[in-house]
Amino acid sequence: MKKSIAYLPPSNQKELNFIVENILKRLKQTEMIILFGSYARNDYVVYDEKEEFNKVQFFVSDYDILVVTSGISDGIAGKALDHVEDLYYRSVKEKDADRQPPLQFINEDIKKLNKDLTAGQYFYTQIKQEGIVLYDSGKFKLARRRKPDMEDTKKKAEYHFEEKFQSGNEFVLGAEFYYSKNIFKKAAFNLHQACENYYYAIRLVYTQKNNKQHNLSKLSASVRKYSADLAKVFPRDTAEEKRLFNLIKVAYVDGRYNPDFKVTKEDIDALFPKVELLRDITQQLCEAKIEEYGRMI
Repeated sequence: MKKSIAYLPPSNQKELNFIVENILKRLKQTEMIILFGSYARNDYVVYDEKEEFNKVQFFVSDYDILVVTSGISDGIAGKALDHVEDLYYRSVKEKDADRQPPLQFINEDIKKLNKDLTAGQYFYTQIKQEGIVLYDSGKFKLARRRKPDMEDTKKKAEYHFEEKFQSGNEFVLGAEFYYSKNIFKKAAFNLHQACENYYYAIRLVYTQKNNKQHNLSKLSASVRKYSADLAKVFPRDTAEEKRLFNLIKVAYVDGRYNPDFKVTKEDIDALFPKVELLRDITQQLCEAKIEEYGRMI
């Protein structure tokens, strides 16, 4: 694997070094840190914008980083990486926020990673092929990557899509039922669950990896790289859009347990089209990716 990011501008090198330094400070069980995706391939987008429906949509490539650990649970590692993510975003000047590369972590145990490489798991074999090692403890070696079994990859993607997409659709039906009974808090909870499953469907079809996550901010951020259309679902460019997104985001807990959580009929009327748009984009993205896997067999 490559080990140099000298081709990147000094500002990107500085940010990546900051990320690595803080991962090592807060996650002592880190064995490797690997940059992958567009910044590793050197086809990243610094900033691109276009106007659609009288709104400016912008796109910035993510820093995609695989953190390889040993002897630590996913939960503990995830909390440490969440802390690093918070530090990274706090280090950004407000005037530069729109142009700042979003940060996306994936954490994997070294034994599981090597097992997947040996088995030819498509997502990780691609990371090993294109990735750049930002840190290596030297204690472990990555297994030799086996040529991906695209027939198996396609089959698993189809399974994950059918399961999660159907689950999302069932939660939409649940939301429609509660809406018809004027039970709007439960309708909001079901719409949250629908979004969660649609995002899960995209992640699983593209990566076959899906750490449990209920935070819609993190879920939506984890898949936005796959289509600019995803930004249209919850744009958050006005106070009202931000309020609606926060409402559906907190509905996972508050929709069930908070007696003071207020949801109106008008809120659900505004949220339904957004969830339906996410459903349609999910179907389009997943079916296109599965077709792509089919062509690779």
